[in-house]
Amino acid sequence: MISSLRLRLLLWLLIPLTLYIGVSAWLAYLSARDTADLIQDRALSTSAQVIAGQLGWIDGSLHVSVPPAALELFASPDRDEVYYQVITEHGRLLAGIPDFPFAAPFSAAAPTYRNAVLGGQPIRVAKTIRTMYDSGVPHRVAILVGQTRRGHDRMLAELWRPSLHRQVAMLALTVLLAVIGLTMELRPIIRLKDDVAGRDPMELAPIRAGDLHLELRPVVDAINLCIQRLHTQVAAQKRFIADAAHQLRTPLTLLDTQIQFATQLDDRAAVADVLDAMHNSSRSMIDLTNKLLLLAQAEAANTAALLRQPVDLVAVSAAVLEELAALAQRRDIDLGLEADPSPVWVTGNAGLFSALVMNLVDNAIRYIPSGGKVTVSTHRRGQAAELVVLDNGPGIGAEARARVFERFYRHAAPGQEGTGLGLAIVKEIVAASQGAIELAAGPGGIGLAVCVRLPLAAPSNRGT
Repeated sequence: MISSLRLRLLLWLLIPLTLYIGVSAWLAYLSARDTADLIQDRALSTSAQVIAGQLGWIDGSLHVSVPPAALELFASPDRDEVYYQVITEHGRLLAGIPDFPFAAPFSAAAPTYRNAVLGGQPIRVAKTIRTMYDSGVPHRVAILVGQTRRGHDRMLAELWRPSLHRQVAMLALTVLLAVIGLTMELRPIIRLKDDVAGRDPMELAPIRAGDLHLELRPVVDAINLCIQRLHTQVAAQKRFIADAAHQLRTPLTLLDTQIQFATQLDDRAAVADVLDAMHNSSRSMIDLTNKLLLLAQAEAANTAALLRQPVDLVAVSAAVLEELAALAQRRDIDLGLEADPSPVWVTGNAGLFSALVMNLVDNAIRYIPSGGKVTVSTHRRGQAAELVVLDNGPGIGAEARARVFERFYRHAAPGQEGTGLGLAIVKEIVAASQGAIELAAGPGGIGLAVCVRLPLAAPSNRGT
């Protein structure tokens, strides 16, 4: 298969053009042949009529004399040979050669023409009939004149070959101009190729279309869209690495300090206290690492890198509440679920939806006083699934609600645990699912209500 675009375009141009020139050359040949035939036929017919004019009666018998003028019509540099025959309908030969290859049909009065072979040479024959009367009795006489085809063929070549040469020259000129045109028109594509190939691997600036053809600009737009996606992905990775390095530096430094301090202690009780503090630091660092990894996974989902499938939001909510029941019980929190009796299907990643509910409910449990209440509601609302986490805690002021989705922003009392990543993770998961999230005060202005709306899965994509 031909892989060169220039050659393929040239073939698409040359194939129909060659067919056109071939058909045109054949039609020109037929026209030239008809013209040469017409000229030769007229000369033959004129000669036959001159001979027919020399027929006469002598002593009651038909005679003919062939004048030189009848044969001088065929004088040419090609030295064609001329044959003739004058014969009556009764087979009496009046003049000419006896073995003429063309038998004269005496029924036709109009001149007729045909091709024949005489002495191994092709000839063209014209035949005319003249009726002679003797005492009112008609006698038909056939006059046949034939000529070899050398002059005819030369005339045909002179008429046809110049046209053929012009058409071949036109084809060659078309090929030359097409090659030059394609070379010039493909230069913007070659420059685009050089621009892309010569870029630094980390250069993510959009490609300029420049003088690229209008039909090819969508290709540049698609490349730029891909570059934009890569830029977003690279920026997210850089932000993740920077956040991870910044946030892990403090607990690692603290852990290293605790280890150095423990090596200087001789009191076993003091060492035990330091080990307990080190355990708390290690657990905090593990929690932070898990949150950072979950945030990276949520960002990947926002770029459609994870498999999407139908997920029952009711089942996910019930599983998360079952997992957090022990924590709620330790903190004396009334944890409840209100949900539709039938599944509420959404499209996405089950693990991320579980992390979404987990972070919302975990935040509510950790930041409300002991004896509080947390209620999770999962319902279908029109064409959307609605997940609401309601608590009766201190809530979040209106001025801080816009900032709680920022990474590492913590709206908590001093001494309360947390990484500041929970709601940032929730926001990324909701964005990846084409949903929306809203914070509002609870009923009567008490507590916080977090409402997440997600599009329902299409009926054909829902589970059984």
